[in-house]
Amino acid sequence: MERYDVAIVGGGIAGLTAAVLASKAGKRVVVIEKQHRLGGRAMTNRKEGAYFNLGGHALYKGDAYETFREFGCSLQGGEPSIDAFGIWNGKLSVLPTSVSSLLASPLLSWRGKLEFAGWLMKFPKLDTRNYDGISLRDWIEGNIKDPMVRHVFYSLLRTASYGMAPDLQAAGPVLRGLASAMRGVIYLDEGWGTLVRELQEKASREGASFLTGTNAVSVLHELGAVTGVVLDDGTSISAEHVIVASSPAVAYKLVPQADATVLRVWKEQSIEITSACLDVALRKLPMPSQQFVYGIDRPIFLTNQSRAARLSDDGAQVVCLIKYQGTSSNPEKDLQELEETLDLVQPGWRGELVAKQYLPKITVCHDFLHVRGRVHPGPNVPEISGLYVAGEWASHGELLVDAATASAKRAVRHMLGSGIGEGNSRNGHRVVI
Repeated sequence: MERYDVAIVGGGIAGLTAAVLASKAGKRVVVIEKQHRLGGRAMTNRKEGAYFNLGGHALYKGDAYETFREFGCSLQGGEPSIDAFGIWNGKLSVLPTSVSSLLASPLLSWRGKLEFAGWLMKFPKLDTRNYDGISLRDWIEGNIKDPMVRHVFYSLLRTASYGMAPDLQAAGPVLRGLASAMRGVIYLDEGWGTLVRELQEKASREGASFLTGTNAVSVLHELGAVTGVVLDDGTSISAEHVIVASSPAVAYKLVPQADATVLRVWKEQSIEITSACLDVALRKLPMPSQQFVYGIDRPIFLTNQSRAARLSDDGAQVVCLIKYQGTSSNPEKDLQELEETLDLVQPGWRGELVAKQYLPKITVCHDFLHVRGRVHPGPNVPEISGLYVAGEWASHGELLVDAATASAKRAVRHMLGSGIGEGNSRNGHRVVI
């Protein structure tokens, strides 16, 4: 039986982050990933020389960005222009994202422009924690007077969170997400697969091991403490700490007697966010000025990530479209709406098509902070010593990949001991968690 200090179930961003941190702290770590590639939803597919992420991926300057910088990740890519258009009543109009575009936008009345300008100035200083306990809709309807300004904010906040559930979403986290986006985002060269490879290399350099194409089927525990993990081939791994960096449903399924733990609550309160995603690689853009578009009266977003990052081997432009799905999805109808949006924004795109990827329903996050939630998930499972969870769903106020890295850090910090914020790696470098 192989013996490790820490077994991490799941090789996505949360699992890889935890692997780097735990290995740097001197722990013997193994990462168990059921797929043959690491990265989870951060994987990148290469098709006809174009690099397609699994849905839209932008790195905001939040927890994940700071974490990856501390790790020494290269984060090669660029910051895109925020000059944008909005779709309203089937037409494209300049969207107010700055003072100059605000003046030029026909979407808002003068009264609306004054109100929007006021929000642009005070939003970065807004104490969003005051709104963690109310829904996003309550915040918008209670704070924004002009109807069209409300529509624009619904669009901006939908894109910042990937969510289309304003009656459920806690307002504070989504407002923080928008504030983070306003500080700038990065599109990564050759997609997020480059980041995944760097994280794996950094963890491996610190001594972490990886088992890919291997499925964990059970987390072993006795007398209220973790003892290891059983794999799908029947073998067992001994570990005194297990971090489940997967969904709440998987964590619940993996743990015998989970009904007697908080894992049941986390599974039952979870609400999944999904989206339909269409990526196209085009030889050139028919309309080069229209590269960044928000749907205002439709839940769709379009961005040409190639305007800031190298996403093809031959200069093709990689355009990503997202439809936020809410509670329902229809693969054929969603694809039709995405292609119709592309027809509007880039007419004639089919004649320039090099490659295409359609994901009819991809999970954006397995849960988010919502008004029906009873408890914040993680970092530890109180009923079973040595058991932890991490992932974008284990949020304590962060969104998306920021929640993945923050939850991984919480899990490792708790594992190392309350109050311990740093450790020593095998090569003597200081590690801050």
